[in-house]
Amino acid sequence: MDEVKAACQATSEIAVSDGYLRIAAATPKIRVGDVAGNAAAILECVDAAVRAGARVLALPELCLTGYTCGDLFHDRALLRAVESALAGLLEDTADTPLLFTVGLPVAHRENVYNCVAACCAGRLLGLTVKRHLPNYGEFYEQRWFAPAPMNGAGFISFAGRDSVPLMGDIVYTCSDPGLEDVRIGVEICEDLWVPNPPSVDMALSGGATVILNASASSEVLGKSAYRRSLVSGQSARLYCAYAYANAGEGESTTDLVFSGENLIAENGSIVASTSLFSREMAVADVDLEKLMAERRRSNTWRAGEWCVSHLQTIDFSFTETGEGASVACESVEDVPDRPTVLPTEDTGLLLNSALDVLRPAPRTPFVPTDPARRAACCEEILDLQAAGLKTRLAHTGTHSAVIGLSGGLDSTLALLVTVRAFDMLGLPRTGVHAVSMPGFGTTGRTKSNAERLAEQLGVDFRTIAIGEAVRAHFTDIGHDPSVTDVTYENAQARERTQVLMDLSNELGGFVIGTGDLSELALGWATYNADHMSMYGVNAGVPKTLVRHLVSHAADSLGGEAAAILRDILDTPVSPELLPPGGDGEIAQCTEELVGPYELHDFFLFHMMRYGFAPGKIYRMACRTFAELDSDGAPVYEPATILYWLRTFYRRFFAQQFKRSCLPDGPKVGSVSVSPRGDWRMPSDASAALWLEEVDSLGA
Repeated sequence: MDEVKAACQATSEIAVSDGYLRIAAATPKIRVGDVAGNAAAILECVDAAVRAGARVLALPELCLTGYTCGDLFHDRALLRAVESALAGLLEDTADTPLLFTVGLPVAHRENVYNCVAACCAGRLLGLTVKRHLPNYGEFYEQRWFAPAPMNGAGFISFAGRDSVPLMGDIVYTCSDPGLEDVRIGVEICEDLWVPNPPSVDMALSGGATVILNASASSEVLGKSAYRRSLVSGQSARLYCAYAYANAGEGESTTDLVFSGENLIAENGSIVASTSLFSREMAVADVDLEKLMAERRRSNTWRAGEWCVSHLQTIDFSFTETGEGASVACESVEDVPDRPTVLPTEDTGLLLNSALDVLRPAPRTPFVPTDPARRAACCEEILDLQAAGLKTRLAHTGTHSAVIGLSGGLDSTLALLVTVRAFDMLGLPRTGVHAVSMPGFGTTGRTKSNAERLAEQLGVDFRTIAIGEAVRAHFTDIGHDPSVTDVTYENAQARERTQVLMDLSNELGGFVIGTGDLSELALGWATYNADHMSMYGVNAGVPKTLVRHLVSHAADSLGGEAAAILRDILDTPVSPELLPPGGDGEIAQCTEELVGPYELHDFFLFHMMRYGFAPGKIYRMACRTFAELDSDGAPVYEPATILYWLRTFYRRFFAQQFKRSCLPDGPKVGSVSVSPRGDWRMPSDASAALWLEEVDSLGA
């Protein structure tokens, strides 16, 4: 990976972060009432977070004293010790570019509050007060604490610092250049469990992208799963990162046990977690650019008039102390005992490049990696595709379907979906007409597989050779058939579409489209040929997913049909428009012409789903595909990724005119190129801006 990273760093933009913020959640080993000892344990967690390259650290509720102090929370000695210990922690971390939280009781006037102190570079940024105090079951917080005042208690002097905000709603916004998306809110344990958590206001009114939860959630059977669902659900609802730090070892076990489970979620997914009772630290890189993209594309994610907030916004800096002195941003590369991560070359970066993330993006973002989840998704997608076609056939009263069956992946999937739709309608499979149309590049392997599969599925199969008709067409337009150019290729594709359309008229049926999402994105379709149909069942399915759907069907069908499907999976992807080689094998391989679909699907997902810039996508791909193959080389070298990335953007922009007039077809995932739905782009949009950035990456 070092070599891959070095190759990527031949770009001036490498010093620009890609919006990844590394956050951590940890559980210090405390003793109830031992404030000085607990402060030392907290400092150990801070040091560990710095070693891990984190910029934000969440710690548990009341960790400076212990959550289980009981009536000691009203003891003046304890309260004085808390202020002194926090002042010491601020002094000890004055040169640390890390925002971390400390749970502690705060006495102000006649009340004691359950608070979380936000600390960064020696500054006490604020004291967030717990809003909702549980007083049921094993919890008795209202005996000791007052809830956050409705309008806040204002600004107080605490731990030797003046003008410290003490209130229930605070969002800490980073003032460092380029870090405007770093906006951090804090809520405390029960605040998450209530119907309207404070984090809703923090996100909507304050724009918080990261929520830190300081918790002391006791462990009982089944509670962990529910806790995880709350954390992941809130992160999804708010399009945010959510770090949850729970109390653990050292709390009193008189009646309760605390597990120290720490969680980090990003937009509905748990991206880092620790085992119960382990005292491990959860660390994850969260993608702030992705979170902001989700918020911007969701027009229902808005702060409305109903959102009434008394929220206080506090600016902070990772690089400036309370006195204005500069703090050195220590390179995580220089910190000993660091976890195995990719170090940031530019030591001044406060957010990480995609090359430095702990969690690379999945190689196949459209395809779940877990086999059981993948199988369930494949079954659901096949049902979804079939349901769309079923509804269209029923609406039109059509009892016949026509498919050009080449023996390739896409037409195979279209046939499987159509058969399923006919079964749903209770129609005989003989109403499905699979048509083989051998041309100048058709091989015996693909033609045989098409015929055998049709026989196994019980559909009508017929062969209509197109060679004679295409030669006559060449004569009509004066084309030399020895010139195997784009005219030679596309004439075959258009002849096949004419055959299918006319045959569907003859049979009173529908032509079923076979083109997939990846081909539509790249414009890898002949205009008004395979580009056109009466219903495109594969229009929402990328090529990497097509393979898994066909494989899933093979597993489900078994027998001879499965053997045929697996041979289709092993056949090179090809339009078969050029004559076969001397050995009779396919001479035209699609991925040699337009590039690996694995890469293009990766580019497509991150460009369309999140609006990432080419530079970020390039670095993400370099990080993701840096793993070594059997020969000890990266799956794709940076130069290879860059070459096909340029191809992707060039083709994506140039081929929009084909997508602007696509047939109907079902959306099956989060990305679609339908001009009536997800993607509305002018056909004459310039690609210059994106291509210039791609070209700069190789400069």
